Amino acid sequence: MLTLLAYGMVLVFMVLIMTDRLSALLALILVPIAFALLGGFGGDIGKMALDGIRNLAPTGVLLLFAILYFGIMIDAGLFDPVARTVLRIVRGDPVRIVMGTAVLASIVSLDGDSSTSYIITTTAMLPLYRRLGMNPLVAACVIMMAAGNMNLTPWGGPTARAASALHLDANTLFVPLIPTMVACFCFTLFVAWLLGRRERARVGVLDLAQLDDVPAPPGGMVDTVAPAPPERRPHLLYVNLALTLALMACLLSSLLPLPLLFMIGFAIAVQINYPGLAEQKARIAAHAPNVLAVVSLIFAAGVFTGILAGTGMVEAMARSVTAIIPDGAGQFIPLITALVSIPFTFLISNDAFYFGILPILAEAGATFGHSAEAIGRASLVGQQVHLLSPLVASTYLLVGLCGIDFGAHQRFTIPWALGSALVMLLAGGLVGAFPLF
Repeated sequence: MLTLLAYGMVLVFMVLIMTDRLSALLALILVPIAFALLGGFGGDIGKMALDGIRNLAPTGVLLLFAILYFGIMIDAGLFDPVARTVLRIVRGDPVRIVMGTAVLASIVSLDGDSSTSYIITTTAMLPLYRRLGMNPLVAACVIMMAAGNMNLTPWGGPTARAASALHLDANTLFVPLIPTMVACFCFTLFVAWLLGRRERARVGVLDLAQLDDVPAPPGGMVDTVAPAPPERRPHLLYVNLALTLALMACLLSSLLPLPLLFMIGFAIAVQINYPGLAEQKARIAAHAPNVLAVVSLIFAAGVFTGILAGTGMVEAMARSVTAIIPDGAGQFIPLITALVSIPFTFLISNDAFYFGILPILAEAGATFGHSAEAIGRASLVGQQVHLLSPLVASTYLLVGLCGIDFGAHQRFTIPWALGSALVMLLAGGLVGAFPLF
């Protein structure tokens, strides 16, 4: 009964947001509460929801101050030279713009943090999409595909979780996956080329001279043509660059927890660039709508995940997975793990899958002679789709920055993300990262 309730809750939630019947914010709050009441857990809803909110509170703080920090950097004009340089290179060609987006997102995503990758990439590239009238869904698609692939680095969350759950060294899982990541990167470039050609056919190719006559988009993050707004601080460009590089270095070295790093970085940045109290209030107020939209979704997601875990629905879903594996399918455990990882890392959190389901699959695989390393690598195939999950906090940041609807982003990107998962599956089998048969 609990298993049916779990699948029913996830299904209803997905249908509501993908058909635009409810916003993601309302669905994340109302759907789990309704199903908890239906399952007889009414007395525990408060505790479960608060537990989930507490678990996501650090992420909420991180995104709040990350948005404010990079918002200050955007206002000050840190990324304006990047946008101008890219604009000169791509020469108004949508194909080059989309492929450049994929390359830039892949490079920036090497830090393993999707949130900062989304902010930096959209800051640099989205103004070009707006100038040419290109579809922002294309930008969100290729950025997410690049981030999902590069998130497999040892310092990225999924690989670290899989290694911890199976008590393995992260590099043991990662090194054999490098060829599969290269294959997925090439596929991302191919998708960017296809989508770029589609946009080129729709909006054409514009040169720099033509772009001068295009009016600047209202509220654009980086304005590459119109006169610089008063909040720009070009004389502090190198100061802001040094501060951002220092922040990224501290982030990669784990000097302090990420939320605290961005809190400190924001405090320093706003004081350097806007020392006046009135200016500081104005800059914070300018970014308040984006902050509120993202952080409110984070805490709403805490209600969903808290009830999903607190009611035992996650465990019930895990048991249902192992129960459907036939006795004679032992030789296909790695393949089954890879296929199962796609829907389950989409429907439940990475923590739930890697710490709840993966050890069970690894134990089942061991009885048929499959190594824990092979099972662990196979379980990472689903990460090509995982970032599209409504349970991933950073996804709301991406759609907010791109100014698109969450459901529209899912519908547009899912086919390409599934294609990337298939490429990783086939490449992994070909290079021996995990056996398919």
